[in-house]
Amino acid sequence: MKAIIIDDEKRARRILNVLIEEECPEIDTVFEAENLVDGVEIIKAKKPDIVFLDIEMPNHSGLQILDFFKKDPINFQIIFTTAYGHYAIEAFKLSAVDYLLKPIDTKEMKLAILKASNNLEENFIKQKLLNLERNFEQLALNKIALEVPKGIRFVSHEDILIFEADGAYTKVYLQNGKTELICKTLKHFSEQLSNKPLFYKPHRSFVINLKYMTEITKKDGLQVIMSNNKSIPIARERKDEFMKIINRVF
Repeated sequence: MKAIIIDDEKRARRILNVLIEEECPEIDTVFEAENLVDGVEIIKAKKPDIVFLDIEMPNHSGLQILDFFKKDPINFQIIFTTAYGHYAIEAFKLSAVDYLLKPIDTKEMKLAILKASNNLEENFIKQKLLNLERNFEQLALNKIALEVPKGIRFVSHEDILIFEADGAYTKVYLQNGKTELICKTLKHFSEQLSNKPLFYKPHRSFVINLKYMTEITKKDGLQVIMSNNKSIPIARERKDEFMKIINRVF
């Protein structure tokens, strides 16, 4: 059998390649690509049996592979390699699409390859991928993606108290008391949540979840006290708007 590893991280490709070489003699040829476009070219030219596909890559997500095969049959099996947390894993399970969670476990890899080789004659992969895309879209309706050092955490809107600007980063305060430092600007989250009535931007440096307000105080100007006791200032130009929202919602 032939396989290809599509992953933007050279180290991740190397580790998986070594594991395949040492543990999977049934795979005699392994190609590599650092992005989806190059990977698709190799797939169409070399026709591998198994595609190990990372999801989070620059320019194109691994989930977009269907866009490149609209008129071509998908006669290979896909095994997603991902650092996603347990929320997203549910999307894989519901879609019956196989995946390997990074760091990759050798036993899990061998089982996934065995399953893929047994399914090579099936023609359901396009529908499975469509179901996977649909499940990720559904997941995004009430969860937000936080890019943490070990991958991406999908966190329910209900579990977020505050977003706080920290230069080019954003501090995210969670209901469980933890704080995550995310490599995205506050503007990124503010725009993403602009149609979510639970969230409001009272100040240029903060976005808050209105559900977790415990008090409004006029000390040192108008401020909101959140359930974690953090004080959030209300910008002077947003005071009237904020009070209208409070009167309407509460």
